[in-house]
Amino acid sequence: MIEDIVKKTLLFDFYGQLLTDKQRDIMEMYYTDDLSLSEISEQIGISRQGVYDTLKRAEATLIEYESRLGLVDKFLQHKSILSEIKSMLDEILNVDGIDVNEIKEMIKSIKNYIEKLE
Repeated sequence: MIEDIVKKTLLFDFYGQLLTDKQRDIMEMYYTDDLSLSEISEQIGISRQGVYDTLKRAEATLIEYESRLGLVDKFLQHKSILSEIKSMLDEILNVDGIDVNEIKEMIKSIKNYIEKLE
């Protein structure tokens, strides 16, 4: 459930500006402001069902953008690779008496990770 909310929030962060104003407002109220469907319907003057339908259409649109562009997946991959690189660099910096050949191997691994980012 939380992963689903995080994924939708990321999708909104990346593609939210491509939604209609109404879709963007409803998604922001629902996910950012944590308002219920009823609270949103009261604020914007449409039915609860109208809010729900708009929210679902907006989510489907964001998912479609991601399936075509893949920016969120690329971002998450890059974040994971950078975390791995940081971990390897920390290991190099924090190990006393590390062998030069071990350092060279780790640097090769880091280089390979960086090439994946390109």
